[in-house]
Amino acid sequence: ACQIRWVQQPRRVAIFVSRADHCLHDLLLLRRDGQLHCEIALIVSNHADLRPIADRFEIPFHHIPVPTSGNPEAEDAQLSLLRENDIDLVVLARYMRVLSPDFINAYASRIINIHHSFLPAFAGAAPYRQAHEKGVKLIGATAHFATATLDDGPIIEQGVTRVSHRDSVQDMVRKGRDIERTVLARAVRWYLEDRIIEHNGRAIVFE
Repeated sequence: ACQIRWVQQPRRVAIFVSRADHCLHDLLLLRRDGQLHCEIALIVSNHADLRPIADRFEIPFHHIPVPTSGNPEAEDAQLSLLRENDIDLVVLARYMRVLSPDFINAYASRIINIHHSFLPAFAGAAPYRQAHEKGVKLIGATAHFATATLDDGPIIEQGVTRVSHRDSVQDMVRKGRDIERTVLARAVRWYLEDRIIEHNGRAIVFE
């Protein structure tokens, strides 16, 4: 199959966030500076904390509480927003909720997620503390297409950095966030530049 798209017409992007702002800030600054060829049409969050950032960049912010992952009422509201705004790409910029299979299937191959690369070794709460206690030497991040299987979609980009016994948990969190924002930005840019093809469960990136 092939697709034809007018490159002059920027894709419309929705960013989903919770309370962490580092990936959101990075994407908004890159878009403002012309480094991402897209229109960030809206920001959706299960918390209201990041509304001031959206206001600063004059982007519509929608606070939709999500009491539990996959909540049908919340997802219906989110999907309605996406359809009403003709969204082409959903970016989960540290959105701390799991989307239902129905949601993901509605935007198959159009949802990019970012997570730390400790999985599956240090799943659950406080992964950086767990990694610090085990004395890991490398930390990293993975950007991938979201699928119905949690954190198991085709990998688009990864990054790592070294840590040592001198690094505190806070140092590791800071370094991890730096990698998350860089890796996510690369994945989003490559998607917008039509440089990614999915084949046999893999994401192939053309340089």
